[in-house]
Amino acid sequence: MVTRVVMPRLSLTMKEGTVVQWFKREGELVKKGEPLVEVLSEKVTYDVEAPASGVLRKILALEGADVPVAEAIGIIAAPDEEPPEIEAVVKVPTEEVREAVAPEREAIKKPRERVIASPAAKRLAREYGIDLAKVGGTGPEGRIVEEDVRRVIEGVGIAPRIRQVIPLTGVRKTVAERVSLSARTAPHSTITMEVDMSNAMRLHEETKVSYTDMVVKAVAKALVGHPIMNSTLEGGQIKVFEDINIGVAIATEKGLVVPVIHNADKKSLAEIASITKEIVERAREGKLTKEELTGGTFTITNLGMFDVDTFTPIINPPETAILGVGRIVEKPVAIGKEIVVRPRMHLSLSFDHRVTDGAPAAQFLQKVKKTLEDPQSLLTSR
Repeated sequence: MVTRVVMPRLSLTMKEGTVVQWFKREGELVKKGEPLVEVLSEKVTYDVEAPASGVLRKILALEGADVPVAEAIGIIAAPDEEPPEIEAVVKVPTEEVREAVAPEREAIKKPRERVIASPAAKRLAREYGIDLAKVGGTGPEGRIVEEDVRRVIEGVGIAPRIRQVIPLTGVRKTVAERVSLSARTAPHSTITMEVDMSNAMRLHEETKVSYTDMVVKAVAKALVGHPIMNSTLEGGQIKVFEDINIGVAIATEKGLVVPVIHNADKKSLAEIASITKEIVERAREGKLTKEELTGGTFTITNLGMFDVDTFTPIINPPETAILGVGRIVEKPVAIGKEIVVRPRMHLSLSFDHRVTDGAPAAQFLQKVKKTLEDPQSLLTSR
């Protein structure tokens, strides 16, 4: 029996995936359930298991190929069975890559014409990165003199030199597509609030739970009372989610990933801390599962560890909102008639203005702020 190995759909929004690595070569035996090929999509790598036992008769998608969801990337058949003829997916350079390398190839094919220039002109051209072949000479027999180079510098200006051309592929390509989609479709509005983290810092010392874990729990509690922030706009309708599934943005060597803590409102702070620790480790190893990367209804991104105070986070489509978390800074504040120093932290909430307005968004953010300032309520399940 011939079995097709297809590009899996890892999320509702996934349209294509990239073949990263084949673990078997053509002609090798495979067993059902063993890792067969590594693919990349939704900002993470995923091992596709062999759907049947037999021989890997044909690899249809080479490593590096972008393949639409559900399209065949390989063929498994019995040792004595011939696979059907299926056109292979060949890794072809993108237009951007072709354009980037074309000038270099042209330079190899066409020898450069001899340029006659004075030593001073050559020295000045090297200093400013000017191609003398593009400078008109006014000296004898078209010789380029120093003044010709200076006219280029002062008149036309100098374009920056390119150090490296980096094709937009893999995780970076996925991130680019998603943030572009978000910017095109969702009118962003961002509001900020400053939080007194004095009590949260004491809770951190007592429990060793991270501040991100506290924010996850505070957001989950706030979403219970402000469900419009836990929704999506689809087909002219606002759909409010029943589940509260919070994604936590994590920076990895391969790029940004957003694993999801499902039903965060029904989990204790300790459970959230334990889950977060596990998914952070797996995210950095590139071993997150499909379930851990899908189903998010709200996202949190923390840049405080990079000394960032405030920023404008971009909504993770198709969600309605995202919360940005800044660093904790000791600041002088007025309490009554006294000036005291307190640890303060900025929260930045970006929301889809098609779904909700500034006042409801501010009320939601106020709830998060009040919960973090009185964090004992975080120790209850809801």
